[in-house]
Amino acid sequence: MSRSLFSPVSASTICIGLLLFSIPATALAEAPSSQALAGFDTYVLKIETRLDRQHQSDSAFLAPQDRQRLRSGQVLIEKLVPADKPDLPGAMLHHWRGTAFAPGAHAADFERLIRNFNSYPQIYAPQVLRSSASVQDIDRYAISMRVRQKHVLTVVMNTAYDVDFGKLDARCGWSRSRSTAIREIADPGKPNERALNESEGHGFLWRLNTYWSYEEGDGGLYLQIESISLTRAIPTGLGWAVGPFVESVPRESLEFTLRKTSLALEKDK
Repeated sequence: MSRSLFSPVSASTICIGLLLFSIPATALAEAPSSQALAGFDTYVLKIETRLDRQHQSDSAFLAPQDRQRLRSGQVLIEKLVPADKPDLPGAMLHHWRGTAFAPGAHAADFERLIRNFNSYPQIYAPQVLRSSASVQDIDRYAISMRVRQKHVLTVVMNTAYDVDFGKLDARCGWSRSRSTAIREIADPGKPNERALNESEGHGFLWRLNTYWSYEEGDGGLYLQIESISLTRAIPTGLGWAVGPFVESVPRESLEFTLRKTSLALEKDK
């Protein structure tokens, strides 16, 4: 969700290409290669396998963090560098983790909030413009969102996700969101607006998977997000300009989402 998450999700890396406006759009338009998509899927499978193991353990349900710092109100954000980075021609993979503590909140509170997709435009304003969901079964949803990111330029996207939920027990649970469609919108809000296909878009965001894990304890709720996204690679010669966005935007995005979620949980008490 831009400086939030797209599904309970992040638009964390949507701005990586924003400074590319200095290049003609026709030079940027391209779809992700099949090799890049295969590399992304392979990497995602490894991370989901690791998360599945975590979510079966009541002693290591979350990735380790300094819980004293979390309870003091800090939001901890870390960039996760792949040990065996996949080959992604023309693309970049981004993997980040954020963790926060919501004092006084309970697992059941978070479960109600995160499944209330219609409330996302209020919780995660102004980045989420609209949101809707259809129920596939009791723990699986198909959701659609229109999101907006303003950072130098304003980018609007229509996004769709398959979202699954699960629990270890009454204290510990998780959700998994996988993007199924991301379309950049040309002329949003105007009579001639239209959704660009992948070969027309700028490659600000091609894929986005978001993984929530939460654990009740110490008088509140620990919230953890992992975000994995695929974007267009930075064109040669623009690393100096675009590089800072690679580092700052995902970090700001996860912190925004965690703080907004904690605030919504506080209001629900």
